[in-house]
Amino acid sequence: MLREQEKSPALMLRITVNGGGCQGFEYAFKSETQKNDDDVVVEKDGASVITDEISLPYLKGAEIDYVDDLIGAHFKINNPNATSSCGCGTSFSV
Repeated sequence: MLREQEKSPALMLRITVNGGGCQGFEYAFKSETQKNDDDVVVEKDGASVITDEISLPYLKGAEIDYVDDLIGAHFKINNPNATSSCGCGTSFSV
């Protein structure tokens, strides 16, 4: 688990949705140990994901997975709100 590797029990994954990318919106990922007062925290199986209230509707119902394959390790989002996405999976449209 990333928290154990980094020796940081407070480590959380921040996911935000920003305007941009080749499809109109793009995901941004960042490791953080503190949350803002207006953040939403989702915890499951010992992992914590934080996002802001503006990004939350774009992530509603999304599944977040950590993939470690031949092209490298990365977070993958299966987003039911996306009507299309780019080949790299970090940009999408609704």
